[in-house]
Amino acid sequence: LIGEKEFSLMKPTAIIINTARGSIIDQGALADALIEGKIAGAGLDVFDKEPLLSDDPLLKLNNVVLTPHNAGMTPETIEKGAQMAVDNIINYLQGSPTHVVNQKVIR
Repeated sequence: LIGEKEFSLMKPTAIIINTARGSIIDQGALADALIEGKIAGAGLDVFDKEPLLSDDPLLKLNNVVLTPHNAGMTPETIEKGAQMAVDNIINYLQGSPTHVVNQKVIR
């Protein structure tokens, strides 16, 4: 967990990025660190509770970039995901399904 103590050890130029799990950062301590200038900024794609409440202090800060749990949705990942889906369907129809977790289901 990254909280008040950890933020106090960071340089004022630090920018924290979280695309993992919202609960690894104490959002209240993060908001305080940003407001007090203990760190320079934050980029968050995940939050302790989703969606953020409309009165969350992070929404009012100009040194924060927030994305709605979709930062990985680039044109490249969308294209790759679509191609993987098509390939999996073709493989299944040709009798050689890939990435099957439960083989009994498809027999």
